Amino acid sequence: PCSLSDLLLWCKQPPRGILAFLCPSHLTFLTPPCFPLAGQHSIHVTALPSPGIIGQHGVLGCTFQPDIRMGSIVIRWDKVGIAGLVHEFRGGQDHLQEQAALFQGRTAVFMDQVMGGNASLELQDMRISDAGTYQCPVTTARGSGTALLHYRTGAFSTPRVHVESSSSGDTLQCEAPHWVPQPMVYWTAYSNAGEYLPPVSNTSCELNAESITLKVVSFLHNVTANTTYTCVIENNIAKATGNIQVTGLNNDCSGIPVTAASWLLKETPNPSRYFHNSSPIGRDVKQWLPLSID
Repeated sequence: PCSLSDLLLWCKQPPRGILAFLCPSHLTFLTPPCFPLAGQHSIHVTALPSPGIIGQHGVLGCTFQPDIRMGSIVIRWDKVGIAGLVHEFRGGQDHLQEQAALFQGRTAVFMDQVMGGNASLELQDMRISDAGTYQCPVTTARGSGTALLHYRTGAFSTPRVHVESSSSGDTLQCEAPHWVPQPMVYWTAYSNAGEYLPPVSNTSCELNAESITLKVVSFLHNVTANTTYTCVIENNIAKATGNIQVTGLNNDCSGIPVTAASWLLKETPNPSRYFHNSSPIGRDVKQWLPLSID
């Protein structure tokens, strides 16, 4: 067999136009030892945390160092505790023979962005059971690497706030039809005297008919006139607010929504570094997806 010194000499002075060299003992044909093999080195693979909303399309975010050689790229998604693959993309095509039944017909990569370093996976019809830990191993001609993604799922809805008047006084009601996990609810108030926290409210969460999400209702008593109130509903998935301006009390009580209700998903990738892209299946996935990594 060839010695190490033979191989080192070959790398320093390789023959031109052939993939063979003569060792002292015999003629050997081989792939040039100086050429890097796919997966030989480590590459940087990064998970992008962004929660999934039940019933919608979600994105398991993952990026890697770009590589224009599509044929050498292998992207595999696995979920801890699940037998079978979540998804495998290899050589420019999906390979789903070993895909777990739980994910069949629900997954797709962003094929036109793979060479740019996007290993993200779209997941249709998000379910609460899709939460968990995912692995995103990627192999290219440059090398290989793996990222872990701790994925959270849930549901949220924007609250509606209105005034209810009765003989016992005036009350604000904040209602949001779908939340999971169970959120916390609090109120803030702003008047000419500045911002303050109003007295403790009464809040209830009732399980909806589908036995997954919760209907959230919160009442705030002892309302004062000429004050803007904000109902805040928040869990580890999202934060949503609804505002109302109380302009009068008792017989003249009225409320004016001063802004549209708003919401914010938590741990959404910074849009200054990513671009908005459409789903590979043809429907909009309102997530920010990676163009490249630093």
